[in-house]
Amino acid sequence: MKKLLVILFFISSVLLFVYVNLPNPEFPEPPTDSLRSKEPADSETSLRRAYFTNLTREEVINHYKKEFNKGFNIYTPRLNYPPEESQTIIRDQTMSTFLEEIVHPLRESIYINGFEPKLKKDTIIIEGRNWRQKIIIRYVPSSIWIRFLVLGLTLATTFVLVREYSYVKK
Repeated sequence: MKKLLVILFFISSVLLFVYVNLPNPEFPEPPTDSLRSKEPADSETSLRRAYFTNLTREEVINHYKKEFNKGFNIYTPRLNYPPEESQTIIRDQTMSTFLEEIVHPLRESIYINGFEPKLKKDTIIIEGRNWRQKIIIRYVPSSIWIRFLVLGLTLATTFVLVREYSYVKK
């Protein structure tokens, strides 16, 4: 039984190291029929882009989940944040009605911030066209060395804890 656990631990460790060694995906493509924002604050960094779109929140999230998983289908949890957090996570002075994060565990993630105007004064009209919402996408890549360090420490801690537990159990 003990040998089986060691073999399973070794196999799962190798698979996890292969997983964290995969290259970061590119910045996801925008939804079709969307318009990229030309506002200076929306193009400060190459890791944050803003678009105007007529898609619903769910359609936007599904689009980016599909784009983010291009190349490999893995478990990608969706984390929902209060819209107020967008001023910390996306950028200061960001208007928001929703903020979600799509995560590749132990790897990179993307934040999707959406603003759907509720008041007439907030209506989005750009280039003579009415838009349903403005979305801001923030891509957060991770360094492969940090991934290896975190995974290595996690596996070492797991190994030590399981070993200690087996000694206490005797």
